[in-house]
Amino acid sequence: MSGILYLHGFRSSPASFKARAVAEAMAARGLQERFFCPALSHEPRQAMAQAEAILAAEGPLTLVGSSLGGFYATWLAERHGLRAVLVNPAVLAHLSLADYVGPQTNLYTGEEFQFTREHVAQLQAMEVADLRPERYWLLVEEGDEVLDYRQAVARYRDARQTVLAGGDHSFTRFVDFVPQILEFAGL
Repeated sequence: MSGILYLHGFRSSPASFKARAVAEAMAARGLQERFFCPALSHEPRQAMAQAEAILAAEGPLTLVGSSLGGFYATWLAERHGLRAVLVNPAVLAHLSLADYVGPQTNLYTGEEFQFTREHVAQLQAMEVADLRPERYWLLVEEGDEVLDYRQAVARYRDARQTVLAGGDHSFTRFVDFVPQILEFAGL
């Protein structure tokens, strides 16, 4: 049976609005046991080890990744042959996050951590050269103030795309797409 592995963004957590929206929709369908959303480590290699442990235990899942989680979802999708919904994804994560080297605070838990140049190098090592566009559904809002949506549109040019005017990095219309995300996941 299929399910969803939700990958949150940098300094985020399973308590994010988008993660909770998907969790609630899954629960409403009686599928709460098929929704996975780990509190990802700030250390990229460790975050991917967490995700891969879930995939090893649960079998193939549809990935839903937001921001840095979208970058991670791409890496996992290509590595494991999975489908992925990417929400305002980081395309060049090592460049996007290079300015964040130093002390950081998780926006939901208040946990403080150090984001290092080694973490940036780990992200760079995870860059995926070639994509199988049929695996992806890109959801972006042009008003994203953190990441340039045009990078994602170009990177996933042959994938299914939903590009919306306005909005912001949080993807303001996310709840409108949750039923379609579950459909994309075969749920």
